[in-house]
Amino acid sequence: MHWQSVLLVSGVLAAAVNAQPRPRTNTDESQVPPYTLPDPLVCADGTPVTRAAVWETKRRPELLRLFEEQVYGRSPDRPAAMTFEVTSVDARALDGLATRKEITLWFTGRPDGPSMNLLLYVSNGVKGRVPAFLGLNFAGNHAIHTDPGIRLSERWMPARFGDCVVNNRATEACRGLNASRWPVEMILRRGYALVTAYYGDLEPDFEAGWKLGVRGAFKPADGAAEFPPDAWGAIGAWSWGLSRALDYLETDRAVDARRVAVIGHSRLGKTALWTGARDPRFALVIANNSGEGGAALARRWFGETTADLNRRFPHWFCGNFKQYSNNETALPVDQHELIALVAPRPVYVASAADDSWADPRGEFLAALNAEPVYRLYDRPGLNASDQSPLHQSIGQFIGYHIRAGKHGLTATDWAYYLDFADRHFQR
Repeated sequence: MHWQSVLLVSGVLAAAVNAQPRPRTNTDESQVPPYTLPDPLVCADGTPVTRAAVWETKRRPELLRLFEEQVYGRSPDRPAAMTFEVTSVDARALDGLATRKEITLWFTGRPDGPSMNLLLYVSNGVKGRVPAFLGLNFAGNHAIHTDPGIRLSERWMPARFGDCVVNNRATEACRGLNASRWPVEMILRRGYALVTAYYGDLEPDFEAGWKLGVRGAFKPADGAAEFPPDAWGAIGAWSWGLSRALDYLETDRAVDARRVAVIGHSRLGKTALWTGARDPRFALVIANNSGEGGAALARRWFGETTADLNRRFPHWFCGNFKQYSNNETALPVDQHELIALVAPRPVYVASAADDSWADPRGEFLAALNAEPVYRLYDRPGLNASDQSPLHQSIGQFIGYHIRAGKHGLTATDWAYYLDFADRHFQR
């Protein structure tokens, strides 16, 4: 189906098609039903958006509120009592290539309160403040590299990481477990700092994990057993933590906090997009294989669905999101509008050819349908009408590539992201 046809189908027809039972996962492109996307440039009262000023003062706040209320939930502001503590510094890390810092963020200012441990690498070969990539990791800071100086996380770890996890705690055998996803030396040699934190510091990734994370710590003390239906889910908690990491970076003289790219893979790619949408301080946003609930269109029946998300990961989104399982046409927003909320800042969406569950074509189409908002700012988007060939990065202020292989974050992906950041950070 040509991309433009999704905008030409009547809403009545699309609703009728989407209302049909969907008992199985669809990975056949020929079986994708017609659908209609909401127009990012039409306000709820019907007012057309023809100027950037109208987008910024009316339509953007309207869309952001809808995503808060119906998808990711509302998050609290920065805690007034939050403090930072640099816990270790090694100026000759990685055989002298970089300075390694570890920083603890005390969200309530108390050592017995919720906290997050940041790992920061800055190249020793670059003078002045440097731009940075900031992203959460899945297995603890110690898992991104074999560097023995990285503090071993003491937080809850899932057993799926294998024998290196004992009683849901990491052991030394976990060191470097996910190093293939974090080409640290390559990033540093390109002149960027790398900042990461374990997403489990903010909330362990299981349904009751909120009790051990920031959602439990900042839950209103009203005695309620459940969160309100528009309260933040785990993605909101992880996103909130990324903003708190940027709060710290604004105080670090080694990093240019005005040039920080937020990056995430898979569920953390969803998190990166939501973070870039809600926090305009991030200068660039990268979503790698983010799929359903991330860059992929919700109304497009292909791969993972809203019902799949709500069944398998009921803690990721706000309570209101549950009503859209097998009912995506009732959702007042779709993911092209999430990408558009990043405008006019650059955003990059990436897919993997064998990752049908994440709907690579749906990720591309969402990026494509965010272009009208970028045009309000005279910012060119993808400059393409169809999905790019494998291993070809396209676009200017909206970037996209699809690579061969499976769901994952690879050095190939990072090479495209570094090139994209070079262009926009004037490297």
